[in-house]
Amino acid sequence: MTTIYKICSRTEWDAAEAQGQFLGSAVDLRDGFIHFSAAAQLAETAAKHFTGQSDLMLIAIDAGVLGAALKWERSRNNDLFPHLHGALPLAAVRWARPLPDSVGGKRQIPELAS
Repeated sequence: MTTIYKICSRTEWDAAEAQGQFLGSAVDLRDGFIHFSAAAQLAETAAKHFTGQSDLMLIAIDAGVLGAALKWERSRNNDLFPHLHGALPLAAVRWARPLPDSVGGKRQIPELAS
């Protein structure tokens, strides 16, 4: 099982839980797909897109549940990133946890094991 990850605000995640699916953050909606990261990409994603933000959630998703709507596409540094072309069903979520705020300008990514 491949696990991919999404960082979003707690407000966005609370709305997803209320709706039964995650439609994406503002940048996802703008780009037409939901941006995810592989485990090895998380720290750079957090630093590049979430510096100075607080009250964030880290969501672990079972990529296998997403089917053909999940595409691995070239992005930052020409790396392959998982992009979901559609809504994220909550049935694909393995877990959702608060992402610790930055300390001294650096955000620590927590242990990712189940």
